[in-house]
Amino acid sequence: MKVCDFMSKNVIYVSPDTSLTDAKALMIKEKINKLPVVDKSKKLVGIITKNDLQKAAPSSASTLDMYELGYLLSKLKVEKIMVKNVRTVDFDEVIEEAARTMATEKIGCLPVMKDGILSGIITETDLFNAFISMFGATLPGVRAVIEVAEKPGELARIATAVAAKNGNIVSVVTTDGSDVSKRIITVKIGNLSKETVEEIIRRENVKILDIREKK
Repeated sequence: MKVCDFMSKNVIYVSPDTSLTDAKALMIKEKINKLPVVDKSKKLVGIITKNDLQKAAPSSASTLDMYELGYLLSKLKVEKIMVKNVRTVDFDEVIEEAARTMATEKIGCLPVMKDGILSGIITETDLFNAFISMFGATLPGVRAVIEVAEKPGELARIATAVAAKNGNIVSVVTTDGSDVSKRIITVKIGNLSKETVEEIIRRENVKILDIREKK
């Protein structure tokens, strides 16, 4: 799965000379928290967030009245407070690399670039959608979490046994086991009952950590 498969493609952005008042109004209207900043040559030059706008607003202890505050914000431009060193991700990058970057950098989104041009943006919500797709969460079937030996052929052995019963594996996700000799596999299987799946797995002498059925 690639970034381009899950990113938001209709990117809402602003120019560096957009006022903070207009940027805030746009975020409210579109119900978004982040705005890429793009110059006249379509080059990404920064990003501004709702948090940046809040930090730029005068303190509540200010003696200025609401009209004076509004005037000041209308004169202050996005380029003055935007983050300029923007972390981006390539259009063709795999989704897990985008997730790793966001987690490591503690950021909520990544502008997506293609040939140097902003082509999309990927957010935490988009990653949640990728997670849902990866686990086949919207599909009916039996979800089993099993622990197997960390050696070649273990998954193939389970898949062969499932296929022999006319089962259909709709998703597979593997993670590290309790130690280096084990691997945890989360598999979702269609066309079979919970009882049948449980019987198949136990016949293969595989430990079941969790099993449940979604209609």
